[in-house]
Amino acid sequence: MATARWPGLATVAALAITVLSAPVEAAETAPPTGWGEPHLHRVPRTKAEAARIAAITDDPADFTAPEPFEERPAGAATHFDTTTATPFSLPSANLAPERGLDFRVGHGFFEKLWVAAPTATTASDGLGPLYNARGCKSCHVRDGRGHPPEGPDDNGVSMVLKLSQPGDPAAAADLIRAHLATLPDPTYGNQLQDRSLPGLPAEGRLAIDWTPVPVTLGDGTVVTLRKPAYSVTDPGYGPLDPQTVLSARVAPQMIGLGLLEAIPEADILALADPEDSDGDGISGRPNRVWSLEYGQWMLGRFGWKAAQPTVAQQGSDAFVTDIGISTPLHPVAWGDCTAAEPACRAAPHGQSGNDEGLEIPSVGLDLVSFYTRNLAVPARRDLDDPQVLQGKRLFHEAGCAACHRPKFVTHRLQDRPEQSFQLIWPYTDLLLHDMGPGLADARTEFAAEGAEWRTAPLWGIGLTEQVSGHTHFLHDGRARSLLEAILWHGGEAKSAREAVRTLPEGDRAALIAFLNSL
Repeated sequence: MATARWPGLATVAALAITVLSAPVEAAETAPPTGWGEPHLHRVPRTKAEAARIAAITDDPADFTAPEPFEERPAGAATHFDTTTATPFSLPSANLAPERGLDFRVGHGFFEKLWVAAPTATTASDGLGPLYNARGCKSCHVRDGRGHPPEGPDDNGVSMVLKLSQPGDPAAAADLIRAHLATLPDPTYGNQLQDRSLPGLPAEGRLAIDWTPVPVTLGDGTVVTLRKPAYSVTDPGYGPLDPQTVLSARVAPQMIGLGLLEAIPEADILALADPEDSDGDGISGRPNRVWSLEYGQWMLGRFGWKAAQPTVAQQGSDAFVTDIGISTPLHPVAWGDCTAAEPACRAAPHGQSGNDEGLEIPSVGLDLVSFYTRNLAVPARRDLDDPQVLQGKRLFHEAGCAACHRPKFVTHRLQDRPEQSFQLIWPYTDLLLHDMGPGLADARTEFAAEGAEWRTAPLWGIGLTEQVSGHTHFLHDGRARSLLEAILWHGGEAKSAREAVRTLPEGDRAALIAFLNSL
């Protein structure tokens, strides 16, 4: 892979020309408090620079006009081609031309459909033997979000069923270092694989039973939510263990991941208030997770419960669990097959096509990570529309911004110019929040408890239907609209939910218009 050149500050921080750029004083020598960021080659901020950043990322006081640079949620990386069906699949707008080939080759790996081993095409074999999808794009269609299966004949693969049991506290350290602070099902492992290679039975099929949940809005309108109950039909290897918990996950959208990775850890930790010391009812806390890349504790940033520390580890976990492809971080050839599935473990694998003896070697994982790190965030639409501005004001007044934090400024990075020193608007704090019993799934992931979820980024959410052909939201796609997603909020978000639920119809429409503009 080509080595990225380090451009000058004016190029890297093109968005923040006057607000953030200033003479660079001597850097602070003390590292930020936290668990470390070995994946980022960063230049520490000065005190004066930190003060300028604090001013520009503060909450707005005026809702009569857009804020400076608000049109560009990804800073200089923002793209403006939002009229096609693939606005989530374009590269960072500030990507250097010489890195374009890396992006395209990474896209090729992401689009690749893997095949069973052995085959003459050794660079593409190693699928399964048990798996959920043949490639990344099978779940992340157009790099967008997934949805639950719509009826028994829907063979879509954009939802998976996680399997877990309570871990043994005495062995917690070993479990965490291995992967999760939970135990897998002893037969079926960490995830139900509903597809298999010829000669092997699939592990089973996900079934959903929906229960209607009516909610009355302040103006008397009744919105009917749907509550899912999950089960496994046609189990291929006997019954699941009675202690196993079933937790569904839809594929998340892929945009802006590199920018989320570049947010300073210290800025995220500064938002945490686990004891709710300020009494505002919001007690977000970070997830402390184990890095397979660096062999140390790191801040969790990715996944529905923030259980992955980096873009590379998130991608590697998907390769091994969803597709059954071994990587440098997950080198087992049989994916998620357990010792109770010996035929799966004994099946041919594709680890003979490269010097590393892996189905996707380091260079392949690096290219996929580069691609996913540089999937651009689309520009805002209609941000100066009066209804959208009204909705933005209501978003803040309802308290939504307490968790969906609008703005950050990324690290100044020496080797990732596309993500370096950008003012971004992801609308997340990347922290865990208790969302109440309605969304709880009894699955823990490192520090994240069953009712806790990472605040989902909202950028690009208004393009969901254009990209994915649906408007399903939340971790399991149960919400069929943005309003339904809000009405499922509980726990720390209960007061914000109630503020929205009791809005007059016109204000409610304005809030949704604002969200659709993101």
